[in-house]
Amino acid sequence: MSVVPADVLPGSALAVDEPAACAAELGPRARLWPSLAAVYRAQLSRARVARIPLLFVATFQSIGIMVLMRGVVDDGAEAQAVVAGSSVLVVAFVALNLLAQYFGQLRASGGLDHYATLPVPPAAVVLGAAGAYASFTVPGTLVTAVFGCVLFGLPLAHLWILVAVIPLAGAALAGLGAALGLLAPRPELATLLGQLGMSAALLLGVLPAERMPEAVRFTRDLLPSTYGVEAFARTFGPHPDWAFVLGDLAVCGVVGVVSLAVATWAYRRAAVR
Repeated sequence: MSVVPADVLPGSALAVDEPAACAAELGPRARLWPSLAAVYRAQLSRARVARIPLLFVATFQSIGIMVLMRGVVDDGAEAQAVVAGSSVLVVAFVALNLLAQYFGQLRASGGLDHYATLPVPPAAVVLGAAGAYASFTVPGTLVTAVFGCVLFGLPLAHLWILVAVIPLAGAALAGLGAALGLLAPRPELATLLGQLGMSAALLLGVLPAERMPEAVRFTRDLLPSTYGVEAFARTFGPHPDWAFVLGDLAVCGVVGVVSLAVATWAYRRAAVR
């Protein structure tokens, strides 16, 4: 007497229709924008307590730089450059420096494996984290800009341009910071690169360009935050040239798209290792 497994019987309830099983549909793939919103809210609530003290540090640092520069630079174009550069420096401190450290630590601790198991597009992870970190820069940038305008006697009429400068400069710097953190082989190196990037934003963004050597000016043009600084500084004049302002903002936006795309590629590269 032979024994036949029950799962091969035609009329058995355990019989498996292999073609039907292969044809079974999986769940719908997660869309970018809902996933982006979910990652953004999660990152915002997680980093709120830990990053707020550092935001105060970034704000006080920028205000202290303006107080020191008050007795060094003249009024006019130099004062405009100092105020604009110090305001964007808050964005660089959080979006570039802290985000590089965050992704460097996330990669070293295996945290990328957690995101890799979620049905979330890689772009949503990068954009959500970058947006959350950039959001912390809004109050500090506004406080720095208002304080600088009062300190140097600059007009407050066109501070609304920060509505465009903060997200565009934040996107460019956050993408750069995320890419540095994901491409660095060690978290210590990611921290070092983030600090160097913030130092570059400090030295090349706050100091007036007219007092820099030609080679340093060329390096300044390669820094993404420079165009946000230039766009903001142009609005302090009595008759701003809005075409140049929009041009600087456009360049900043293009750099932001490219840097975030590179950061997304770096995330895919780091997640599969």
